[in-house]
Amino acid sequence: MSAHPDAVAADRRISLAMSTLAFTVCFAVWTIFSIIGIRIRQELGLSETQFGLLVGTPILTGSLIRIALGVWTDQYGGRLVLVGTMLSAAVATFLLSYAHTYPQMLLAALGVGIAGGSFAAGVAYVSRWFPPGRQGTALGIFGAGNVGAAVTKFLAPFVLIAYGWQMVAQVWAAGLVLMAVVFWFTTKDDPVLVARRREGRKAPAAWLEMEPLRNVQVWRFALYYFFVFGAFVALALWLPQYLIKVYGVDIRAAGMIAAAFSVPASLFRAYGGHLSDTYGARRVLYWTFLVSIVATFILSYPPTDYVVHGARGPVAFHLEMGLIPFTVTVFVLGFFMALGKAAVYKHIPVYYPQHVGAVGGLVGMIGGLGGFVLPILFGTLLDVTGLWTSCFMALFLLVGVALAWMHLSVRRMEQAAAGPVLDALPPFPEMQGMPAPVPTAKKEGAVLTDWRPEDPDFWAAKGRRIARRNLWISIPALLLSFAIWQVWSVVVAKLPLVGFRFTTDQLFWLAALPGLSGATLRIFYSFMVPIFGGRLWTTLATWSLMIPALGIGYAVQSPDTPYAVFLILALFCGFGGGNFASSMANISFFFPKAEKGNALALNAGLGNLGVSVVQFVVPLVITAGIFGWVGGDPALVKGPAGPTPMWMQNAGFVFVPFIALSAFAAWFGMNDIASAKASFADQAVIFRRRHNWIMCWLYTGTFGSFIGYSAGFPLLAKTLFPDVNALQFAFLGPLVGALSRSGTGWLADRHGGGRVTVGAFLLMMAGVGGVLWFIGTKEQPHAFTGFFLSFLLLFFATGVGNASTFQMIPAIMGSEMARLMPEADAVTRQRHAATEAAAITGFTSAIAAFGAFFIPKSYGTAIALTGGPQAALWAFFGFYVTCVVLTWAVYTRKGGLLHDIERARRGAPTHPAAAE
Repeated sequence: MSAHPDAVAADRRISLAMSTLAFTVCFAVWTIFSIIGIRIRQELGLSETQFGLLVGTPILTGSLIRIALGVWTDQYGGRLVLVGTMLSAAVATFLLSYAHTYPQMLLAALGVGIAGGSFAAGVAYVSRWFPPGRQGTALGIFGAGNVGAAVTKFLAPFVLIAYGWQMVAQVWAAGLVLMAVVFWFTTKDDPVLVARRREGRKAPAAWLEMEPLRNVQVWRFALYYFFVFGAFVALALWLPQYLIKVYGVDIRAAGMIAAAFSVPASLFRAYGGHLSDTYGARRVLYWTFLVSIVATFILSYPPTDYVVHGARGPVAFHLEMGLIPFTVTVFVLGFFMALGKAAVYKHIPVYYPQHVGAVGGLVGMIGGLGGFVLPILFGTLLDVTGLWTSCFMALFLLVGVALAWMHLSVRRMEQAAAGPVLDALPPFPEMQGMPAPVPTAKKEGAVLTDWRPEDPDFWAAKGRRIARRNLWISIPALLLSFAIWQVWSVVVAKLPLVGFRFTTDQLFWLAALPGLSGATLRIFYSFMVPIFGGRLWTTLATWSLMIPALGIGYAVQSPDTPYAVFLILALFCGFGGGNFASSMANISFFFPKAEKGNALALNAGLGNLGVSVVQFVVPLVITAGIFGWVGGDPALVKGPAGPTPMWMQNAGFVFVPFIALSAFAAWFGMNDIASAKASFADQAVIFRRRHNWIMCWLYTGTFGSFIGYSAGFPLLAKTLFPDVNALQFAFLGPLVGALSRSGTGWLADRHGGGRVTVGAFLLMMAGVGGVLWFIGTKEQPHAFTGFFLSFLLLFFATGVGNASTFQMIPAIMGSEMARLMPEADAVTRQRHAATEAAAITGFTSAIAAFGAFFIPKSYGTAIALTGGPQAALWAFFGFYVTCVVLTWAVYTRKGGLLHDIERARRGAPTHPAAAE
């Protein structure tokens, strides 16, 4: 955005200089754990993964807060927001010096992370002082405040050794307070804010500020920044201990050498801004990614011994990167990362001049999340592989994806620009001048060009028949998806019996990882049906289940299979979890409002049966050689009557023929709806709907609980009650949850989803209370019976809540369209309501699916820290309380969005399930 004419050159220089200095101080605080964390790890005896979580927690806060700070800067001005940010972070950093336990450290680290949010406010503030032709250089200079990481690495080791890590925290907190005071008295409000106040204009609403976030281009920029900034932060935190462990240097030398990476990755950002202004940001990014691919490949090569059998005998040699080549290579990597950071932020004020705060906040948030996620990933990869260079292997893959996406996007843009010219050319040069081929009509059978489910005559004549056929083909495909997604919930309990020596924590990771990958994939799957069509996407998604099914079948046959292979297969099982989002979105297009709630309940509820099926079928099929010699030999396990054969491979192989049949059925029996086509940008409008985020929270409470309890119950029961064969009962919980979901959809259609949801959460609170009670009395007779019955109540309530929350979504959007589109006709509103409801249905299911990761992992963490799972269960109870309050306050109370709609529905079972 161009600077206001009243802004003078002196004000520009002062604002830029003080903003850069403030960001430097904030960044020094933000990365404080890279140095003091090493001493804290020694004092508390932390594992690599725990250390990665500690140094990454401030990065999480500083990343997530960036969108809010960016929006607030657009509304209230960067000067006020920056000062408030620094003072808030100073309080948390000072209190850090009084933390003594690991949980206290994590809590304080969350507050320290506020300092990292200063970037979003600073970008919006600085950009308003400069015209477009100079914004790249200005933002590059501001971004050079990343050098604060090097300041910490240079100075903190000396303070730490002399006075202790607590003094480092106190001195850094004092520096923040001093910087906040200086910044307030030396800077002025930006010219845009001054002009708005002078003209009496109000700041734009926060939701309008978020509008550009629907563009996929913004998310592509975010991926770039995830590497150039997120990987920079991650390496800035990780390199000191990497150098200490790999090269044996002391903490002061490690800090100095790590600064050889941090300094160029910070100071040269200003030069990257100048290059972007002069030669173009895209060219700078190409060079950044190409050089980074080479550098990370070299750095990822582990120390290796080679023996070549030559004509005169063996020739042995050793390959390993020494300290000096390593330092030079990371210096080069840091230099090009600095250029890339400036190039990414050169794009934002050019493409989104009115929304620099919101867009810059999102891109900065995703980049900052890289600084949180990557250290944890580095620690996990080190624990799993034992290779210190595995962190650079991960970065090599990341930058490869970023380069490929950028290049494909550029090529697509170039082809679109030259489209008419290219279309006029023949496929081969020798065909120039030949007659054009005569087009033939395409057969229409799979694509429904006329689809009017709200028309009673059309629905009765053929609509119902087609919709039900698609539903009954979708259900078994979804059932298989859930079965593959949750197969580890059974397999992990059996692995020790066939010779695998994994720890309890490792087993909980295997049970939890499919939930993490499945939930992440759902975010993307939820948008796929309108883009590719339900028929094609269901077929491809079902075929993808072959990968984990066959992989598990082969991996479990040898106890020598590395744990890393099992982790990869657990992640691949997430393909099954992702399918739910696309399946629900697809079926929602086929049915009219009056039957939508029941159809979605049947699809989801019977699909959820896959969890129960896998927990019932797998313990049976592994006891028999049902595939003969093709399935492989059994393993002998200790049984009451002596060694007993067990075919663990059948846990994966048994699903293979059914996956193939379901995929063929989807391709030859399902349909695409032409009117259901929509781009990602069309669907991304849901990110501006506050009800989307509210329903994410509520559905996490229902479905997140269902899938998380399903994944974690078998192993939890085996851990708490080792004398009970819990596996023979484990399938009953998911069975009850699935049947209650498919059988109680009519409750929400009759009485209203909001009211039923409140009741479901109250039942879940009672179930958690029962579980806690019987865990406390687990030594008493019949304690397992009470424990199990309490879980059955939980599963029943989650099923009811799953159906009722999904019934709420179309009702909410149908009601909201009158407010959002007051000038549109009823047909247009109905079409937009259906599209948004389908996208929200898929997206909420994606967010909720993270319960499949967090609940089992919470059990494992609570047991590791406290000796029991009670802390995790109390956290779940508190979460359900928030869900009850939120549902009542927004939807069911008098004056709530659904209050009048749900009261009008009483006694009218045939009323539309998704009210207008």
